[in-house]
Amino acid sequence: MSINKPLTTGEWSKKVIRQEEIDKYLIDGKDFINETEIWDHINHNVLPDKSKIQAILEKSLSIQRLEPEETAALLNVKDDALWEEMYDVALKVKQKVYDNRIVFFAPLYCSNLCVNSCAYCGFRKENKNEKRRVLSMDEIRKETKAVIGEGHKRMIAVYGEHPSSDIDYITASIQAIYSVNEKSPNGNKDSNIRRVNVNAAPMSVDDLKKLEKAGIGTYQVFQETYHKPTYAKVHPAGPKANYRWRLYALHRAMEAGIDDLAIGALFGLYDWRFEVMGLLYHAIDLERQFKIGPHTISFPRLTPAAGSWLSTHSKYFVNDEDFKKLVTVLRLSVPYTGLIITAREHPEIKKEVIKVGCTQTDASTRIGIGGYTDAMKRLSLQQEFGQVKREQQFMLGDTRRLDEVIRELTEMGMITSFCTAGYRCGRTGDKIMGLLKNCVEGKFCKLNAVLTFKEYLDDYASEETRKAGNELIEKELSEIREMPFFKETKLLENFEKYYQKVMGGERDVYI
Repeated sequence: MSINKPLTTGEWSKKVIRQEEIDKYLIDGKDFINETEIWDHINHNVLPDKSKIQAILEKSLSIQRLEPEETAALLNVKDDALWEEMYDVALKVKQKVYDNRIVFFAPLYCSNLCVNSCAYCGFRKENKNEKRRVLSMDEIRKETKAVIGEGHKRMIAVYGEHPSSDIDYITASIQAIYSVNEKSPNGNKDSNIRRVNVNAAPMSVDDLKKLEKAGIGTYQVFQETYHKPTYAKVHPAGPKANYRWRLYALHRAMEAGIDDLAIGALFGLYDWRFEVMGLLYHAIDLERQFKIGPHTISFPRLTPAAGSWLSTHSKYFVNDEDFKKLVTVLRLSVPYTGLIITAREHPEIKKEVIKVGCTQTDASTRIGIGGYTDAMKRLSLQQEFGQVKREQQFMLGDTRRLDEVIRELTEMGMITSFCTAGYRCGRTGDKIMGLLKNCVEGKFCKLNAVLTFKEYLDDYASEETRKAGNELIEKELSEIREMPFFKETKLLENFEKYYQKVMGGERDVYI
């Protein structure tokens, strides 16, 4: 009788990549990132004519995706007054598609063991100073309890690539998160995480099918950099060193039945204009092969990470002015896609960039393994709600608690949303893309945003935030009741009933 020996980490890593699941998406053996073509677009669209830019802006306002040469023209704008016009149009595009809401979520880092050697990351396997940990299911439930205690309803679970956090661990952790039910501090109502999104390493189609069955919301994989020489340099070892395995991660997800996808790049590894073009090419290829583009695009900037020289010495750091520009161009280039600004950024720049079209953000964020329960312990001892460098992937710029961030956005006239209705009503994939492109989904979302915001205000908010939030809701209610779209359908009648239910203490009602 033979006993199968467990695979070593190295043996496990070698079995991760399945070449046939890359080759099937290639065209004549080539992937969709053509570096020469991208640079040709950028270099051949210098000093674009103002009338040309304004025509491109009109196309964005009609909620049509831009072509690469049009995006390259936007990237080459030098005139400050024209950039101000672009900022203004970007916000108009966002409001047309998504209205004035901001969706909130919280990341939950479940493990930081990793087989990769990413030069910019505190989790890379060579970093001996990192405090390694994989959360047990009981610890995940405790972390989830702490996150719910802040008022969150949506979570993204994050995992290092390692056999200890394989697909079986991931699916078990998703179920652990969903299992937690807590009483809210103000209203004493049942509260839980209603949707779990996942940020994890690229997987095979077989594993992705398991992920889909676990009840995932969005599957998020960032290419980090689309520039192949840079990619090879900053990913010297591990499965992540395979550029194309990662590039087609979301294609495999679509094949596996996961139709809600999120792309992103880590800005600061290479020229930011190239990365914007890479994200556009990624969206185009997903649409070409599956008729569905990414639900969201993320654009984190490189920030200091423990033991990483590159994270503090890159020659491609993106300054605040260019950061605002790149977000603006992304909003204009893929007008129907959500944009995520994260707690990597400092509050001042977050506030500024949200004004050019972001749709989602996080708050109360802790990215250390076990970081939420550790932070709660520090608070109980009247200590700082801070971060510990050697226990997390990178350093955050915004460590404010959810209530404070919500109050700031409320004062900006933006309504907070904890809505997860789209996932549970089947408004994902081609359905949500059609609704977004026709500027309909945002109307459903406006109603659900009001319902979930009212829940938060009654169950979690401080007195100051509750007062400001209720004033904003009254304004939103007046606007909703006067909108022809709602008057001409039963949506308004149903919404009024649901709003009264929320006022009466019922929770998790949605349209």
